[in-house]
Amino acid sequence: MIKCIAIDDEPLALRIIKKYCEQRGNIDLTTFTDPVAGIEAVRTSHPDLLLLDIEMSGTNGVTLARTVPQDTMIVFTTAYSKYALDGFEVSAIDFLHKPFAYARFATALDKVEAVKQMRQLRHSAEQRAVTFTVKSEYKNVTVDAAQLLYVNAMDNYVRLVMADGSKVLTQMSMKAIMELLPDDQFMRVHKSYIVGLGHVASYTRDRIELHACDTPIPIGRSYQEETARKLSDKG
Repeated sequence: MIKCIAIDDEPLALRIIKKYCEQRGNIDLTTFTDPVAGIEAVRTSHPDLLLLDIEMSGTNGVTLARTVPQDTMIVFTTAYSKYALDGFEVSAIDFLHKPFAYARFATALDKVEAVKQMRQLRHSAEQRAVTFTVKSEYKNVTVDAAQLLYVNAMDNYVRLVMADGSKVLTQMSMKAIMELLPDDQFMRVHKSYIVGLGHVASYTRDRIELHACDTPIPIGRSYQEETARKLSDKG
């Protein structure tokens, strides 16, 4: 699924984009005719893709594009081909010259999906490469972060539970463990639990189910809002 925001001050242009997105499928689209509100939504929701007009009610889309999160892919949609070079200067994925047919739109989306897949592969490789060392029963144990399901505080110890069912006990605080973990891959969801986001199978407001794990993880009341936001972003 590609999470997409389209910004254009022409309602007709947005209707065409919506029609094309429905025809393509697998696109979660939100549209804005107000460029200020649209860019604010991009900054807060971090979509995969921004479809952005350039000349809108005195606002320049290229200027707006420089303010969005760096990992948001941009495809410009405009009737003015003179802006093509400016668009590529802000690392746009593609430039659609209005009026564009569905086939041309589909080509741009193919590029977007290729970039997204490449990023996912790179992220997976980075996850596999992350390891850290803890002391357990007088010896040093190397832990592969990608295989860590969750961390559970137990009196003076914390228990690290791995995807293969093995467990590591270490005398460390939850705070110290969190400092060792990649913050984009793990989240504290309870005063006594940290979970690996990549292992989440499903969740409700107050509990998380993990792949390859029969133990439901509780979500503390004070962690519920942030947990729901982060898990929604991951999805």
